[in-house]
Amino acid sequence: MELPALATVDQLGAWMQREPDELPTGAALVLDIASRIVRSEARQSFTRGTSSAVLHPDGGWVVLPQRPVVSVSEVRAGGQLVPPDRWQLVRDRVRVLDGNRPVTVTFTHGYTSVPGDVLGLVLTVAARVLNNPADLRQESAGSVSVTYSAETIGARLAPADRDLLARYRRRVAVVSLL
Repeated sequence: MELPALATVDQLGAWMQREPDELPTGAALVLDIASRIVRSEARQSFTRGTSSAVLHPDGGWVVLPQRPVVSVSEVRAGGQLVPPDRWQLVRDRVRVLDGNRPVTVTFTHGYTSVPGDVLGLVLTVAARVLNNPADLRQESAGSVSVTYSAETIGARLAPADRDLLARYRRRVAVVSLL
């Protein structure tokens, strides 16, 4: 399923302090690509939606891969519907009382609106591309010289951007089996 961009061309125009019709015709494409980059790094869709995931319980618990979890509509184990009194939703985890066999969980997740820090990051990445479409490191015209930092070249995330998105990633624990 194709997800919508996390920001609109109107928001990008406001972010760049330009009228939306002053932006290049590729602005919507740039927003779409910036949104994909941010989603990929965060491993979250951010957009409200319904998904199904096949998960393997650990001690009767499964962690749902998208957050925030709004609701769970059904849990299936071995293709059979698990009655609601045999499972329990706790934040982004589901406790299944039917053992440790794989389960398919259908759930609604995501934000009603894109979190401000994520929106700002998508707009910043898109503005970088639109302000420096040729990925120049430096350009000069007469006595004016402009040098771009490495973080502003290309549609990629700077280390600080990755740090910002780290809080949205699902955390995993590593345990020793000794």
